[in-house]
Amino acid sequence: MPVRERSPRPGGGRHRRPVPTSLPPDAPVLVLATPGGTAGVAEEIAAVVRVDNPQIEVRLTSVTDLADSLPAGRDAVIVPLLTWEDPAVMAEIGKAVAAAGSGAVVTEALGPHPLLAEALHIRLAERGLARADRVRLLNVSSPVDAVILATVGGERAVHALQATAVLLASRLTLPVVAASLDSEPGVPVAAQRLRAAGAERLAIAPCLIGHEAPAGIVEQAAAAINAGHAQPLGAHSAVAELVARAYGSQLAT
Repeated sequence: MPVRERSPRPGGGRHRRPVPTSLPPDAPVLVLATPGGTAGVAEEIAAVVRVDNPQIEVRLTSVTDLADSLPAGRDAVIVPLLTWEDPAVMAEIGKAVAAAGSGAVVTEALGPHPLLAEALHIRLAERGLARADRVRLLNVSSPVDAVILATVGGERAVHALQATAVLLASRLTLPVVAASLDSEPGVPVAAQRLRAAGAERLAIAPCLIGHEAPAGIVEQAAAAINAGHAQPLGAHSAVAELVARAYGSQLAT
């Protein structure tokens, strides 16, 4: 069966939206800061955020060009397009804000958050690597025995993804371990440990939006351990909603 993406849910309470439906003309600009190029995935995310939140002025920029992209004479909320708090990228954003002499507010990264786990689950299900319907968890066997939650950034990134791994494991009722695609503790070590524990059928769930890692890195890792793999998160509706929530939380303060 095709996997349906979630419909946007109100945030911050049962009857509240992530961002108010109307904002004053001088409301802060939402600046999406991407560690990679602005074309492709980042551009798609910005488009979804604009469609879902037409009351917000949304700008998209790379971290490299951030200082020149901040609005003059207006408040801004900078949302990093990151699934974890990458210290190198966050430091570059901080330097750009300081160089521009801006009072812009920088939010935290988009994860960990239950919405990320939901999006990861859907991406796995789209490839037939997870059950799409959680209601049938007790009477439908799983297509895989365990999942490797893959990221880039080494040990610090792996540690940062532990909470997301727990959230995804809860959804899948399967073992989920975090591992790095570009350094140790790496995917091969995680696969070896899982198979030693009896998990033969493995899948890789990249906890990547899509611009953080070289092209083909997930496919290469999956081939090396004979495992299936999901697509990166990309412009999933959950990513766009997390951006809106990050912006809305700053309005609330």
